[in-house]
Amino acid sequence: MSTKLAIIGAGRMASALVDGLLAKGTYTKDRISCIGGAEDNTADLLAKRTGVRKAKDLPDLLKDADVVVVAFKPQHLSSADPRLADLTAGKLVISILAGKPLAQLEKKFSRTRALVRTMPNTPAAIGAGITGWSVAKPLSESDRSAVLGILDAIGKQVEVPESEIDALMAVSSCGPAYLFEFAGALREAGIAAGLDRATSQLLAIEMLLGSAKLLAQSGAEPEDLRNQVTSPNGTTFAALKRFEAHHFRDMVKDAILAAKARSEELSREA
Repeated sequence: MSTKLAIIGAGRMASALVDGLLAKGTYTKDRISCIGGAEDNTADLLAKRTGVRKAKDLPDLLKDADVVVVAFKPQHLSSADPRLADLTAGKLVISILAGKPLAQLEKKFSRTRALVRTMPNTPAAIGAGITGWSVAKPLSESDRSAVLGILDAIGKQVEVPESEIDALMAVSSCGPAYLFEFAGALREAGIAAGLDRATSQLLAIEMLLGSAKLLAQSGAEPEDLRNQVTSPNGTTFAALKRFEAHHFRDMVKDAILAAKARSEELSREA
C-alpha cells in the first residue's frame, strides 16, 4: 500500500501483524512505524528484527500515517495519551484491544474518519489466524480495502455485527486454548494407554493438524467426517460413547457461554 501505517504497541500481536504485512508485501518496511510502551523495549526489538521505523513519540509516529493500528494492552486504554484524539483526526484507526467496544474506543479516538474493532487470535503469529471485525458505520471502499489487506496478512477475516463480537471471541479467540488443552489431554491419555510421551505428543499434534486440514478442504460437516471414522460397535464408537456419557458437547457449550459472559462483563468495564 502507498499509505503509511502506524502501530501503537509492539507486542506479540503487533509483531505478528508486521511479519504478515511484510511477508505478503502489503506494506514495505519503510512505510511502517511503531512505538512501544515507555517501560519496555518491544519497539526496539521489532524495529531491529524487521527494519520498520521506531518513532520517538506519538506525534512523530502519527504525523504522516493514514492508517493506525492500536495494539497496546487493553487495560491501558483509559489512561492512554489524551492527545490521541487530535493526533488520529481524519485517520483510519483499527483496534485489536480485546474487550474494548466501539463506544469506549470512540471516546479516546473521537475524530477518526473511520474506526474498526477487531478480534484476532494467536495463530495470527504464523499467518493462520481468523479475525472478526466490526465497524460503527460503513467504511468507504478504500478504507474497507485497507482493513481487508491488513487483516488478510495474518490469516482469514470475517465481518460481524458488534453484537456478535463477544460470541466470536469465545469461539475463535479463546478457541486456541481449548484446542491446546485437548491436545494435552490426548497426549496424557496416550501415555496412560502405554505410549511414551514424545510419541503420544507427536500423534496428538499430527492428528489434530491433519483432521483440521481435512475438515477445511472437504467442505463436509464435522458430523459427517466423524461418522466416516466410526464403525458400529467399533473402537471409535466406544470412545464417542464415553464423550456422550460425559455430555461432551454440553460441556463445550457451557465453556463457550462462560467465555462470552466474561467478555460481556469486561466490555462493560471502563
